Amino acid sequence: MKTLLLFTATALAEIIGCYLPWLWLKQGKPVWLLLPAAASLALFAWLLTLHDTAGAGRVYAAYGGVYIAVALAWLWAVDGIRPTAWDVAGVLVALAGMAIIMFQPMK
Repeated sequence: MKTLLLFTATALAEIIGCYLPWLWLKQGKPVWLLLPAAASLALFAWLLTLHDTAGAGRVYAAYGGVYIAVALAWLWAVDGIRPTAWDVAGVLVALAGMAIIMFQPMK
């Protein structure tokens, strides 16, 4: 559970760090949004270092599965677009991949 919560916090930090510049570039929001965006991306990078696994590549690969789930939750909560059954199926496959990578037996 700790791993999933940490990955979720990591994903939120990345999504916020990318969403704020998107608002500035696509919707004409104020440029000062780049400051909290940069802070959020720095938080994202730091949070990735807190994951307990051997090798950064394994963390990045596993993180991707949770990122997909959080991004689709963001799509629904923030953008107001309900994910399709195909989106949900994709999330389940991605989370299964994350679980296989993160919870494999270590020798």
